[in-house]
Amino acid sequence: MRKLIFLPAAILAAAMLSTAVNAQGPGPDGPGGHGWHHHHRGGAMMHELKELNLSDAQKTSVKALFKTAHEQLKPQFEAVRTQREALNAATPGSAAFQTAATSLAQAESTAASARVQQEAALRTQIYALLTSTQQSQLATLQAQHQAKMAEWQAKHAQAQPAN
Repeated sequence: MRKLIFLPAAILAAAMLSTAVNAQGPGPDGPGGHGWHHHHRGGAMMHELKELNLSDAQKTSVKALFKTAHEQLKPQFEAVRTQREALNAATPGSAAFQTAATSLAQAESTAASARVQQEAALRTQIYALLTSTQQSQLATLQAQHQAKMAEWQAKHAQAQPAN
């Protein structure tokens, strides 16, 4: 009987801890501690850029572009963090909670839009730094990456049981 009581309590405690960690969000104090870019730091394009044998000047320029992009997006992500803190501080079910939830949703939307637009601008700026040979190599690497992703998706789609 004791085991039957302990298991749900342990699951509940783990879920609460997970929620608390996730609620911190991707700010400097959140998981990873590196702010908004802690997951991929440039994503697939950064991985592909490493294969292009960039000159030292190109590397310096790319790093500067990433730093500038990060600084430009900082206000949006600070706003998200502030709104998330307001939501966490409000009592669920209260008017303040609903207002905080709406504000957080708006801040998240604004930040996501700014991030997508900034990523597109950043990719354009980086592409302009490349030589024509590097641009061709990048196109080849991106095509290979897309093919691998399609293969992975097909493989995992087959592995999923039909519902």
